[in-house]
Amino acid sequence: MGSPPSPSGLPTHPPGIASEIAPEILVPESVRDLASQERQRADPEQRSWAYAPATYVLVAINCLVFVAMLLRHVSIWNPTSAQLLLFGANQPKAVLLGGQWWLVVTAMFVHVGIVHLATNMWCLWNLGLLGEPLIGPFGVFAAYILSGAAGNLLSIGVNMLDYTRFPQNSADLAVGAGASGAVFGLAGLLIVLLKSPRLKIDPKELKSLRRLVIYFAVINFVIDFGVNRLSDYFALGLYVDNMAHLGGFLCGILFALPLVPLIAASRQHFLFRRRIAVTIVSGVLVFFGFYLTSVFPGSTWPAK
Repeated sequence: MGSPPSPSGLPTHPPGIASEIAPEILVPESVRDLASQERQRADPEQRSWAYAPATYVLVAINCLVFVAMLLRHVSIWNPTSAQLLLFGANQPKAVLLGGQWWLVVTAMFVHVGIVHLATNMWCLWNLGLLGEPLIGPFGVFAAYILSGAAGNLLSIGVNMLDYTRFPQNSADLAVGAGASGAVFGLAGLLIVLLKSPRLKIDPKELKSLRRLVIYFAVINFVIDFGVNRLSDYFALGLYVDNMAHLGGFLCGILFALPLVPLIAASRQHFLFRRRIAVTIVSGVLVFFGFYLTSVFPGSTWPAK
């Protein structure tokens, strides 16, 4: 069954695994209450189960992948790097040298133990329920996938840069997994959208809600940094992939910039802007992927 969780409530990871943990949810009940109010304003007849289908589907996929891992006898607490790779975790060597680019997507559905899954899904659930009335199901799904991919690509780039400076770190063994890069993307997106004066929400409530999302991002970035420093100091082997979080967060902000919230614009105008957002972010990610392959070609890796 693997080792028990650490006293901090975070899973203890095998060496070489850089997970993407969002340590705790910092969005209170008022987030869901306000999202529910906006849903009712938009369509009082709409069924509650359908108002955030993308959020529910994404949570379900993550949970089903974890169940599949358990059925293959993967540890519920402490999966190994090999087990994570088998289910599609992110790894610089596999992506850049092996051409397995799909790992930048599949890795955001793989988790390093039950605590890792639970914390990320709780964050995704709350932020998704808040964001989906604003940008629609496709918008949440696109923001999740693109932000998660952006985080994994930035993680690959930073790992490789670190490897070129300190080859003994063996970046080819670094494995990243988790949804929190995508979750931070949703947080970045909401920080931008909740600034819009066109939202039909009381200004005081809107300001308070946006402040809570900012607190979520800032505090979790600080916690992540602290976890890594403590892990280095005490040789705990527990690392949080801060670059995946940062990449996802920046991607969420970029995704939000062209958007006008769905509840405050004509549907045609909103769909046009959402297509622009998806196109711009997708183009940036493709360009960055080509950049990584040019900067870190196959010759970068030592012969083995």
